Amino acid sequence: MTVLSTADEGKVLMDIEGEEIGVVTEVDAESQVAYVEPDPGIGEAVIQGLGFGDADEDDIEVPADTVATVTDTELRVDVDL
Repeated sequence: MTVLSTADEGKVLMDIEGEEIGVVTEVDAESQVAYVEPDPGIGEAVIQGLGFGDADEDDIEVPADTVATVTDTELRVDVDL
């Protein structure tokens, strides 16, 4: 099972086919959910990459049990979102 942490904020979320879904804006480590901003703008991507973003109403909720792998730069899901 994958364990998410706040260190995953700012990483890119990739789908099962290797396509970018968005950027992780926030991680709720207690409930093990990552919030992902789909198709962020350049400024927003930089802010998220530096770990200063917050989740908002248009973010996608990604439960940890759908995350197959976590690297230094990305999270990859094993299902279609």
